Amino acid sequence: MTSPVAVYRDIYTEDQFKKLYGASEETKSSEKLRERVLKNCGCNKDACVKALKERIPILNWLPRYKLKKWLLGDAVAGFTVGIVHIPQGMAFALLTSVAPIYGLYTSFFPVLLYVLFGTGRHVSTGTFAVVSLMTGSVVERMIPRPVDLNSTSPEAAEIEAQKIGVAAAIAFLSGIIMVCMFALQLGFLSTYLSEPIVKAFTSAAAFHVTISQLQNMLGLRLPRYTGPFTIFKTLASVFEALPMTNMAELVISMACLSVLIPVKEINTRFRHKLRTPIPVEILMVIVATGIAYACSLDSVYEIQIVGHIPAGFPSPRLPALETLPSVAGDTLAITFVGYAVSVSLAMIYADKHGYTIHPNQELLAHGISNTVSSLFSCFPSSATLATTNILESAGGATQLSGLFTSLVVLVVLLLVGPLFYFLPKAVLACINVTSLRQMFLQFQDLPELWRISKIDFMVWVVTWLSVVILNVDLGLAVGVVFSMMTVICRTQRAGCSVLGRASNTEIYRSIKKNSKCYEIPGVKILAYNGPIYYGNRSFFREAMTNLLGLTPERIRRREKILKALEKKESLSIPTVENGVANASFSSENELFKSDIVDGEVQAVLIDCSSVIFIDVAGARLFIQMCIECQKAGVRIYLAMCNESVLKILTNSGLMDHMNPQHLFVTVHDAVVYIQQLKENSSEKTATIWV
Repeated sequence: MTSPVAVYRDIYTEDQFKKLYGASEETKSSEKLRERVLKNCGCNKDACVKALKERIPILNWLPRYKLKKWLLGDAVAGFTVGIVHIPQGMAFALLTSVAPIYGLYTSFFPVLLYVLFGTGRHVSTGTFAVVSLMTGSVVERMIPRPVDLNSTSPEAAEIEAQKIGVAAAIAFLSGIIMVCMFALQLGFLSTYLSEPIVKAFTSAAAFHVTISQLQNMLGLRLPRYTGPFTIFKTLASVFEALPMTNMAELVISMACLSVLIPVKEINTRFRHKLRTPIPVEILMVIVATGIAYACSLDSVYEIQIVGHIPAGFPSPRLPALETLPSVAGDTLAITFVGYAVSVSLAMIYADKHGYTIHPNQELLAHGISNTVSSLFSCFPSSATLATTNILESAGGATQLSGLFTSLVVLVVLLLVGPLFYFLPKAVLACINVTSLRQMFLQFQDLPELWRISKIDFMVWVVTWLSVVILNVDLGLAVGVVFSMMTVICRTQRAGCSVLGRASNTEIYRSIKKNSKCYEIPGVKILAYNGPIYYGNRSFFREAMTNLLGLTPERIRRREKILKALEKKESLSIPTVENGVANASFSSENELFKSDIVDGEVQAVLIDCSSVIFIDVAGARLFIQMCIECQKAGVRIYLAMCNESVLKILTNSGLMDHMNPQHLFVTVHDAVVYIQQLKENSSEKTATIWV
């Protein structure tokens, strides 16, 4: 059942509304000045404590920690994620082209630092496949490893030191960039990586990871390619070297995949029934290490093993800072990807559990994590998809779960690490491949994306193809540029529609999409659904001209008629602007009485509610259109202009060619005003009755 709505009030122009309901400019300026002074001078104890808690969030949430409610869930989730971090950290170190021990370091230091500075309660940080792959491409380009190099030779140790130096330098620079972005409050930049871009990018990067691990799964010693067409170069070299496949490593890989894939499927399907996921990765690592040691697989079948894993912590040292100029461009892309993925994950789980995160504080958290951990031989880190999902599903409630994760990794670093000496690299390669399941499944989103938005579907496809064909960094750039181009094209081709009024209402909608909405006789109501700026001003002019029929011939004909009528009738003398008669200040009722507009458009009302911004070029064109309408004997009215658009139009000189009383608060105010002029109403106060 619907109820009628009645509205009775005066007609409001913008000036009248501001006088009645708006604050004076003096009050606004004084309030702003007072607020700024109080904000800048509020340096007291409470303000300092508040600022400290904002920058170190653990000081805010730890005193309010609910032991009975959260501790068990955080402990179980933290230990579970820590167990997953061990094989995953070593596996992703292979993607980074460094020794597995550095993956364990990267699974410890960033996690501990995020507990102190992060705002995402369910975010698990550490090694991430995509970031590791991008870092590994840079490391291989800077320090290529000879294929026939003996892993126990002094040259190999020197190359390994150089590689982790470059990887740590990338982490150091990435952290510095994030801290600088935090200082400049640039957390919003992550929004330029839209959801279709992120999903397409990670899905395509999963293909790169899988292809790059084929050589380890087959026991082939091949060079690692970088640059465009990496996937195709790697596949070509793998197919060429297939006859040299190490059958023992192929068997190990097949056995690992036959166990990992089904168990991971079980973990996914029954995640709500399982208290914690089955730790199949760490079990696989332990069993494979034991079998390789008992059967001497490295010496008998010449399989590739992890080798020496030192116990304890690395000594703090500066990364290879001399390489920073060479890796700056790649580091920027790595930073952007790592931060965007981290913030996206944090926001997803924050929305799910009803709390908020602070993107700029996340910049600081990940910036400090990368900068400090780079001093301990760590490569770039970020939030991770798989372990974050495990953390949340295992019952994690706060950042304290990261402390338990760090404890598990700490035990491995201090005691257990050297026992993984005989771990086959093929096992780590299989862990890498199977950890990408979620990324591959993102193809399932495509049908729904096509149904919702064809443009977002194209962004997804273009990004995916670009990353697969051109490589991760260049492909990501292409995806971002293409996405921005779609935004530009949509603003350039914004539609201009004619509005009609729904009978007995003050509702105005497009007459094309609403057949029962009718135009007001003699009034053309136009709505432009986009900004007016230098990039689309020609499209705006074309749309307006077509709808109003403002051809040069019509303008000249109307000018002649107006001049003839001025001589014939004793009208008030209009103002003159640069030799052009400005009819806006003449008697308003006389225009509607004249014969020149009978049966034609007498007034144009522009609904500016969808014009979100306008620049100088757009304002000048807007004024030019007003002058042309006046030449053609058509009066211009504006309604629902936002404050910034109105300010730019006014400062550009619109009021020199338009009556200030022709700016209205709503479309209906303007329509009633125009109709009253046509009816020659003598009432001074107009009213609206709906």
